[in-house]
Amino acid sequence: MTKAFAISTICAVFLVSCAPPAQPVNGVPLGDDPVLSGGRYTSGGGLTVAVTVTEAQGATRVCGVWAKSRQQSILTKGVERRVLGTGSVYLGQERIAQDLLFMREVAPQQSYAGQQAGCVLVARAWQQRDAAKPVSVQIPRQIVANQREASDAGPIVYFEHTGPAAGG
Repeated sequence: MTKAFAISTICAVFLVSCAPPAQPVNGVPLGDDPVLSGGRYTSGGGLTVAVTVTEAQGATRVCGVWAKSRQQSILTKGVERRVLGTGSVYLGQERIAQDLLFMREVAPQQSYAGQQAGCVLVARAWQQRDAAKPVSVQIPRQIVANQREASDAGPIVYFEHTGPAAGG
């Protein structure tokens, strides 16, 4: 009986440790002044990410949308999910969300205020002072296409975090 209890306890702890740290919530409009970020591909074109961080029933809620350039290299078509999957949202110096795939795709535009966003409730209580902290988005520089794998003469295309780059 003790051995079975120990095994079931270990399994339960393992499953809990693998649980996602945030719960998805959709259809929440972005605030009037979302934080804009994103980056460019070295072959042209890029991404824009718009984010707001707010309080929702005592928890921290991260909401966002993203847009891609209408014109870009064929080498960067379809790489957005991989790039967004490496991104993180920071509140002050604290990383509060990672993997930006919860965000909704929208068309590039001049203002993202009021856009219906994809959101996550973060496993972190909202604190009064959080409203004054800066919000930022970090997406690491990365290779998104490497044509040199097939031949020594092909291009290598990078995503570089430079700020909003989808146009609009």
